[in-house]
Amino acid sequence: MRKYTVIAILLVFFATGALFAGGRNQGSTGGGMPTLSPQGLTGDALAFSKFTKPVDVHIGMAVNPIDSSLPRGDTAQNNQYTRYLRDKFNINVIVDWTAASGNDYNEKVALSIASNTLPDGLTTGSMQMRKAAVSGMLYDITDLFNAYASSQVKKIIDSTNGRAKEMVSYNGRMIALPHVAVTTDGIHTMHIQKNWLDQYNLQVPRTINDIENVARVFKDRKPAGARTIPIIGPDKNTKLYSNFLESTNNMNGFDPIFAAFDAYPGYFLDNKNGTASYGSLSPNMKPALELLARWYKEGLIDPEMGTRDQSGEPVNANEAGIRFGPWWGIGYGNNDSFINNPNVNWQAYPVYSADGKWNSPMPASGIFSCLISKKASADTAAAIIMMYNVLTRDEAIFDTGVAIEWYPLRTILAPADECEYTYRELTKVLKGEANPANYNDPMSPYKLLYGDVQEVRSVITGYSPNRELSVKDFNQSNRGNFNRMYSLMIGDRPFATQKVDKAVTSITYAMTDLLEQRWANLKRMEDEIMMKIIIGQLDISAFDKFVSDWLAQGGQAVLNDLATQFLKK
Repeated sequence: MRKYTVIAILLVFFATGALFAGGRNQGSTGGGMPTLSPQGLTGDALAFSKFTKPVDVHIGMAVNPIDSSLPRGDTAQNNQYTRYLRDKFNINVIVDWTAASGNDYNEKVALSIASNTLPDGLTTGSMQMRKAAVSGMLYDITDLFNAYASSQVKKIIDSTNGRAKEMVSYNGRMIALPHVAVTTDGIHTMHIQKNWLDQYNLQVPRTINDIENVARVFKDRKPAGARTIPIIGPDKNTKLYSNFLESTNNMNGFDPIFAAFDAYPGYFLDNKNGTASYGSLSPNMKPALELLARWYKEGLIDPEMGTRDQSGEPVNANEAGIRFGPWWGIGYGNNDSFINNPNVNWQAYPVYSADGKWNSPMPASGIFSCLISKKASADTAAAIIMMYNVLTRDEAIFDTGVAIEWYPLRTILAPADECEYTYRELTKVLKGEANPANYNDPMSPYKLLYGDVQEVRSVITGYSPNRELSVKDFNQSNRGNFNRMYSLMIGDRPFATQKVDKAVTSITYAMTDLLEQRWANLKRMEDEIMMKIIIGQLDISAFDKFVSDWLAQGGQAVLNDLATQFLKK
């Protein structure tokens, strides 16, 4: 049973450009069909078949530098996931290189593309994918996917009404395996140690003012001693807020704070009059930045924000009281917090505007994909598609104590409402309204649900329909099951049980030709100015200059182009 987190590598939609060639020097058809598959099989029989001889798959892999879940002696290349692929399917995974997830991995992928040394497979985001596409490095997997993808995989992808295939297609041909994410990956809420609230008889904060008052108590009372951090912020590898290209999984950013001010930085917005605007330029950004700058100056926000190696370290040490992030940040994202203190009662809540509204930017449906090198053989390309099938069907059978990120070429595939649907079904089982045996469908798009309903009663032992679940209601003896149930039933509770009052989408989640030319410079300027304002290196007046500079240095041209492409009929 698993979370749907992802490494900080992101993919969004694009569908322009020239047709890809594919296969090892075999032309644009993708190099023919595999020669090592059993003969006469089709459909799911072929999708889960065992090659007649071992097929090597060379990969590049992101690794979490602080994960320690691999058993002694296991490695990125030899673990429960790679052994399963080798034993059951004759797929032999060879890890050519690893890099720390985040910036290090992104840089390694960029180098592989620049030097035309892509391994057979790796996962990456849209900008890197586009560079590989332009250079003709990717495999046309259209025919292989149709033959080798499982019915379960096809059902999930088809549920997106074409969006998932569009984001990995180039001139009508499929050139990567798409990531399809749960919507709640992009719904960021407040995560708070409710045990600290209870310690000082404080109510759960709802608005910005409430959060400030609670954070001030944490600062003054210091429940974790001298190292107490009232509000954690982004580290040097993460972002102040999401953006149209990176619209999900922004752990420790301030997305809910900006949204409470009705500001949606990083998103391109429809002005409803045929014109486009950029959320980072909104007048509502100014009071939000002023607030965060004051909080930082007064010691309510981590003084090492933006320079800390891992913001998760003080969270897991139970030295931070409040942070913001997606559903999996509670349970999965702070596992060591519970190991260090089994009674730490992390809870998730929306952040409301001053007039009581829950505003939220909404994510793209997918954020990264698995690329297959043009140099790969047809058998290798088919093996990578089969690895995609296997994880989708079999994820729930693996040892939950080993992080799923060790699965090679992990690409997430889930219905958009999977977490909310699972929350509702688990609640029915806990209430005795549903029988776990009735969920036994191994090819269901809700692929983890059967395992979840079988485990939920043994993990949530103190359920009552009349009160909020707390950490004391959970059995923590199995870390994997505990992490998942806590993330689902507490981390996703806000989105599963409440309606977002104002859901804001970007008019594009993809690079356009003009954006590709201008984005790197515009984003660099934005990131620098915003951070410097918050940490006090620039006065808030710098925001007005940023707005004018952003528009003058290509931003206005981008807005005009987006309006022409997406808004004007």
